[in-house]
Amino acid sequence: MADDGVAAKRRAYWRANLRLIAGLLTIWASVSFGAGILLVEWFNQFHIGALPLGYWFANQGSIYVFVILIFVYAWRMDRLDRKFGVEE
Repeated sequence: MADDGVAAKRRAYWRANLRLIAGLLTIWASVSFGAGILLVEWFNQFHIGALPLGYWFANQGSIYVFVILIFVYAWRMDRLDRKFGVEE
């Protein structure tokens, strides 16, 4: 019976991990596709320096968001590991 509790805890940990990954990838896809492609014309009315904001999102913004999401993932996974008792 103890194995059932461990298996349930592992499944809960994996589900929480997948929810986190899905949420972060949704944010990244929204920024990459939404801001870089779908809303580029609207963003182009604003400028960062001499470059239109839509151009900036398409070329740099999604990369910066991805790097930020990597740090968010690491931070959240540390918390998740501690919650489920699987930290290093």
